[in-house]
Amino acid sequence: MTTTTDRGTFREDDDGRPTVRFERIYDLPIDRVWALVSEPAELAHWFPFPEVTLDLTMGGEAEFTGDPNAPGAVVAGRVTALDPPRLLAFDWGGDELRFELDRLAADRTRLTFTDLLEAEDAAARNAAGWDLCLEALSARAAGKGVPERGGRGAWQRRYQAYVSAGLPSGAVVPGG
Repeated sequence: MTTTTDRGTFREDDDGRPTVRFERIYDLPIDRVWALVSEPAELAHWFPFPEVTLDLTMGGEAEFTGDPNAPGAVVAGRVTALDPPRLLAFDWGGDELRFELDRLAADRTRLTFTDLLEAEDAAARNAAGWDLCLEALSARAAGKGVPERGGRGAWQRRYQAYVSAGLPSGAVVPGG
């Protein structure tokens, strides 16, 4: 079971950088949630770019390809923070993605996922995409088949909801 405690909120970090933050609580041990967010074979089930190369060392290379919505696109970066099984962060284009895990009990883990944005106007766009991805992650965590992410229509509905909630918008939408 997954409990959503933060569906996606916009804020600035301590350095004034715009961020979109999500929080989920999984009825799983921290090591299992760590595997879901750090192992390429698991990321392939829910991450937007299913072909993942991730060297889990500080400064290690990260490369993401295979997004059906962005054929031929490659996102490359480096691991910027690493403290298994509690913290993983890496560059994602001009953004930085942070996965922070907290053990709440032996079989209960909180995931705080933060997208530190390169540009504020990407907040609603990215929040809509990550919301869909985290829904797929929750299905994977529950041992269910990962749902079809609903294509452009599901993303568009979530995007409009985030815009209506006041998240900054206006960034270019790839393929749109």
